[in-house]
Amino acid sequence: MELRDLETLIKTRRSIRRWKQKPVPEDSVLKAIELGTWAPNGGNHQNWKFVVVTNQDVIHRMADAVQSKVDLVTSWPEAAGFGETIDRWKNNADFFRNAPVCIAVLMAKYESVADQILRLRDPGDTSAQAMIEARETVKSGVQSVAAAIGYLLLALHCQGLGALWMTGPLLAKIEIEEMLHVPQELDLLALVPVGLPDEEPSQSRKPLSEVLEFRR
Repeated sequence: MELRDLETLIKTRRSIRRWKQKPVPEDSVLKAIELGTWAPNGGNHQNWKFVVVTNQDVIHRMADAVQSKVDLVTSWPEAAGFGETIDRWKNNADFFRNAPVCIAVLMAKYESVADQILRLRDPGDTSAQAMIEARETVKSGVQSVAAAIGYLLLALHCQGLGALWMTGPLLAKIEIEEMLHVPQELDLLALVPVGLPDEEPSQSRKPLSEVLEFRR
């Protein structure tokens, strides 16, 4: 593959929220997940698992659970100061109920050797606690699964499918995990609804000069 081909693939991928009500080829989803599992990951632990949901009743129930949580949160007095943002969130929280496929991305816990040693260290060691706090901001296990989701999205797009990386549904994490019979040793990390795109959204990016610095 030429770099320009990869550039085109990356730059034309968009977050899709509307899908045609047509079947999604299962082989295409499986291929995308397979490619996702080639993402870099901590210690080659490969701490991911994917649940492909095509049962529309289950997808609708997941969407209902998310909508219920959003309705609750937006009813709190603390939400009053967010104006129209709250209305948009409430009105669009369950849009993924119309996706023909929804991939639940799960994460197994992962501890590197550094994490294990730090966990065993005397809590009174302030230098160890500082390192623990620093590592809490990076979470190797989360980053590993996130890398797989990035690969997954590109592989879906390459096959003409539209998808979206969603963490908002984690408001209903407990309910969704129960619906999908997720074992205790795994955690729901994201939902990725998938289908044939029924929209062509456009998004810009910040200039590189705003997000890049050199230390020469």
